[in-house]
Amino acid sequence: MRQAGPVTSRAPAATPLVGVPFWPAAAFVLVWSSGYVAGPAGVEVVSPFWVLVLRFAVAALMLYPLARLTRGALRISREDLVRVAASGLVMNGLLFGTMYAAFELGLQATLGALLHSLSPVLTAVLAGLLLGERLTRLQVVGFVVGVAGVVVVLGPDIDRAGGVAGLLLGVASLACLSLGTLGQRWIGTRTDPIWSATLQCAVCVPPLVVLALAVEGAPSVGSPVDATVAVLWLAGVNSVLGLLLLGLLVRRGGAGASASVFFLMPPVTAVLAWVLLDERLTGLAVLGLALSTVGVAVATRRRS
Repeated sequence: MRQAGPVTSRAPAATPLVGVPFWPAAAFVLVWSSGYVAGPAGVEVVSPFWVLVLRFAVAALMLYPLARLTRGALRISREDLVRVAASGLVMNGLLFGTMYAAFELGLQATLGALLHSLSPVLTAVLAGLLLGERLTRLQVVGFVVGVAGVVVVLGPDIDRAGGVAGLLLGVASLACLSLGTLGQRWIGTRTDPIWSATLQCAVCVPPLVVLALAVEGAPSVGSPVDATVAVLWLAGVNSVLGLLLLGLLVRRGGAGASASVFFLMPPVTAVLAWVLLDERLTGLAVLGLALSTVGVAVATRRRS
């Protein structure tokens, strides 16, 4: 996701937000961060896989008319359709399936955002290891510092991560996000992004229904009102509005604009989770959050 270059002692000074338009970036960060609060709220009243079934079904139904009205009829080759579908299964089904299962086990919203914030840096590291792309020293250092921050937030007690199982699911979700990001290159630019998002949401619904029936049985809703609000927020705000804001951010700030603001997700999520979910952070956790935020900020900085 990030451009990598050789390490030199004369690299120009840069900051993470150089060249990034403020309002689209601020809106994108707020919308993206809110998903880490809506997710745990959703799994409190509906089981994780059924929440995802509803989220992606509703999102696909919202995106379809938008794609038709703004892009016309779908034109896609069979090869591209397979690529878009495979990417959607990873980026939507596997990524959110593992994260929402972790939420149900007790993973805190802030920690989930913290893990995902490492994605741009992990993607760069994986691109270097798997694709032979050049990796800067700052990217490696930033990733190490970011991981150290996560360890500090966890401390000796991993209950806030949902135990060992919750933590492993959160890490698996991070891996899916990074691998899925690399997989977006496999799709290329031939498929319209709105149609691509529509297909990626729709293709996840059937396997998630099968998985939900096998693992969770028939759907049960604790609070219909809370479930409706959570699903509509996840589908309409996170999936649809988030996509539109991402497109605006990329058009105005460049392809790396979204990666360059990922370091802001954990602190914004922490505030939202404190207000809406009553999540509390210890002084050590705040220190770890700051450490990880700095690590990701350094590793994803945009050159001026």
